[in-house]
Amino acid sequence: MSVSIIGIVGVPACYGGFESLVENLVDSEKTTYYVYCQSNAYHVKEMYYKNAELKYLPLKANGIQSIPYDIASIFHSLTMNKNDLLILGVSGAIAIPVVKLISGRKVVTNIDGLEWKRNKWGKLAKWFLKFSEGLAVKYSDIIVSDNQAITDYVRAEYDKDAVTIAYGGDHAIVNELPKDKEDYFLSLCRIEPENNVEIILDAFSQSTDKLKFVGNWDNSEFGRLLKLKYSSFKNIEIIDPIYDLSALFELRSRCKGYVHGHSAGGTNPSLVEMMHFDTNIICFDCSYNRESTENEAHYFLNINQLLELLGSQLENNGSIMLEIANRRYTWNIVRNQYEDLF
Repeated sequence: MSVSIIGIVGVPACYGGFESLVENLVDSEKTTYYVYCQSNAYHVKEMYYKNAELKYLPLKANGIQSIPYDIASIFHSLTMNKNDLLILGVSGAIAIPVVKLISGRKVVTNIDGLEWKRNKWGKLAKWFLKFSEGLAVKYSDIIVSDNQAITDYVRAEYDKDAVTIAYGGDHAIVNELPKDKEDYFLSLCRIEPENNVEIILDAFSQSTDKLKFVGNWDNSEFGRLLKLKYSSFKNIEIIDPIYDLSALFELRSRCKGYVHGHSAGGTNPSLVEMMHFDTNIICFDCSYNRESTENEAHYFLNINQLLELLGSQLENNGSIMLEIANRRYTWNIVRNQYEDLF
């Protein structure tokens, strides 16, 4: 099989969930992949990586430039031999009807986590993303969602079936898990309001429990203000972003619990990674997180509910989370599910 992958910054992975997905898809020996990459994201531009040939474009893969970046990638892929297309996200979906009109290529689109609903977008951007989502659903041969709640949305909104394929998380286990835990909770996310960062920090500021919180605090005024406000609390440690898997493993493997505040975006990679660590998991109460954890985690909607959980003797759900992760969230499972689509 021969497949072009469109819609990411590139590989080796250096950005987010889709990049981690592609990083693990290209381990396959069954499929030849062509991966489109953002040129200025890589000082050294390798031509090949694992089982993939890399193509570079002088545009940004995120923000407003993601639209021409994805469209250019899609049309360039049509100049190659009969490779099918795996499109990650809907930024370039306006090109999909043209692809289907002029070629016989199979198009599989992962529509991401209902991006148009996110508060960070203005009205025009939300309209365009919703419009693009509709085009992707209508004209793609197969629609992929990463969460059953999004699959249900596609059926209700467009009367079309989607295939649910989540992410793997087993790559986060880089060593043997320690037997003993340390006395702290961990949170890890991009510092954005929709990840309920302030609820988590506020709750711990009123608690004696220790929290280590990893995030990109200096990337926004929102993050800088929170960092300034909560750094003074002795039980809260504000930690700048960590991308090294070994360093993350040390923090993840030793925490006594993980607090996950994401409220948007479907199945979140950091959650499924953490489910492999056999530790207690507390999630913000939304349909995506409940589906990902099969309603077996602990859940909160506000500061008081989180404080109540912290102040109680929580039943440890770590072994249940691990069982779910091994059954649903390994890269071998995910890779086979994607390859079956082609």
